[in-house]
Amino acid sequence: MTPHKNTRRAAALVAAAAMLIVSTEAGSAIAAPDNGPRPAPSPTAQGRAAAIKAAQEQSAAAATQLGLGAQEKLLVRDVIKDADGTVHTRYERTYAGLPVLGGDLVTHTAGNGTLKGVDKANDARIQVPTTVAARKAVAGARKVIWAGEGKPVLAFETVKSGVQKDGTPSRLHVITDAATGKKLHQFEAVETGSGTSQYSGEVTVSTTKNGDSFELADGERGGHKTYDLKHGESGTGTLLTDEDDKWGDGTGANEQTAAVDAHYGAAMTWDFYKTELERNGIAGDGKAAYSRVHYGDSYVNAFWDDSCFCMTYGDGEGNKKALTAIDVAGHEMSHGLTSNTANLEYSGESGGLNEATSDIFGTSVEFFANNKEDVGDYLIGEKVDIRGDGTPLRYMDKPSKDGSSLDAWKEGAGDTDVHYSSGIANHFFFLLAEGSGKKTINGVEYDSPTSDGSTVTGIGREKAYKIWYKALTTYMTSTTDYKAAREATVKAAGDLYGADGTEAKTVAAAWGAVNVK
Repeated sequence: MTPHKNTRRAAALVAAAAMLIVSTEAGSAIAAPDNGPRPAPSPTAQGRAAAIKAAQEQSAAAATQLGLGAQEKLLVRDVIKDADGTVHTRYERTYAGLPVLGGDLVTHTAGNGTLKGVDKANDARIQVPTTVAARKAVAGARKVIWAGEGKPVLAFETVKSGVQKDGTPSRLHVITDAATGKKLHQFEAVETGSGTSQYSGEVTVSTTKNGDSFELADGERGGHKTYDLKHGESGTGTLLTDEDDKWGDGTGANEQTAAVDAHYGAAMTWDFYKTELERNGIAGDGKAAYSRVHYGDSYVNAFWDDSCFCMTYGDGEGNKKALTAIDVAGHEMSHGLTSNTANLEYSGESGGLNEATSDIFGTSVEFFANNKEDVGDYLIGEKVDIRGDGTPLRYMDKPSKDGSSLDAWKEGAGDTDVHYSSGIANHFFFLLAEGSGKKTINGVEYDSPTSDGSTVTGIGREKAYKIWYKALTTYMTSTTDYKAAREATVKAAGDLYGADGTEAKTVAAAWGAVNVK
């Protein structure tokens, strides 16, 4: 969640990143109004698995239809069917049995079976002269085809475990040329995106009774559980329990309070995705992630980790202000969404889009929760006061107000830290949802500029996040940059609301207003 420097350009790999609450025995989902067209209802976990299996059985035919080489095979990651019958199938690729990093693609097939289009992470033909490495691999390395950028090459991937400078766990992936030993790329796989809570007042969360006590286990939302690491930095932790089902006291001094925030935030995120976007869990399979609180000592961050499929939260400076606000929980869980869909590589422009996706959905979850103690706004991390001066971490209406983020695209934007290049897409989303100029929303004043002096009239937050979700899940790939994101969101708006509709036109106008043309 906190800004940190990275120069990562990986493809089709694990993304994880950083960016929080109390109980009765059963909580209820929050309903939201109908705001226009929705995607086709999500299949059950069983139905989704069947769709993936059926697509995998046809993967050889799909590879032939796409003109892939004889040594290439497709592995199905996801299948999404639109209301009009269009099917979007997301694949990873192998070459001669080796994983192709940066080989992911999405096919778009009409209901009658006609191929409508393909989005590829890399348009280059996947082919190498030999799969026999000239150099000996180091212990623990795996042989891969590196197609993250340019011409594919035979390579080795190694993973080094450790700790980042701010105390966040580290799993550094390093890609080296199998012929020369030259480092081609490296990236970090762990990124920093009835009771009384610290930030949301008295809230309802779902718990499970076990004997004479209650557990922070949500049987209504895929079995989400919240664990206490007790300031440790490894393992799952201890499942929180309570005898009277009354959790926390609203202060950081009470060990249950952070757990209340985390449990509540996870529930709101689950409900948002299911109610608003018809998605059954972060991975779309009906299974919950889990939360870990009280990580480390005075750890001022939070992070998502794909390897455990979990969110982890530090307690902040002096262990007094846990990073467990609603938008932070939404941000973290949305990193899991991204890794299970487009898998945007966490570097360059795609890394900025990855961070922005978590900000966009974290903000959307906060509005959806409709909590009077933590009202919806376009400020990121405003409750946790990570800077210690009362200011939020990021601003979506004018990202540069944080002193580092980009308001608009410029040459070299991909060389900017992903937490700052995310400002381009955050600004786009604000303009798309709310429009340019001055306005007050839920008591917060905004004044959003445009880089070209244009005036943008927003289409509403609900349509905006549905368009972003559609683009993320059906058109974006691991290497999508800002220009490709514009194309993906224009297509998504056309799918949902009509190619000639106000929504698609406003998407184009909002991108133009942040200099993505």
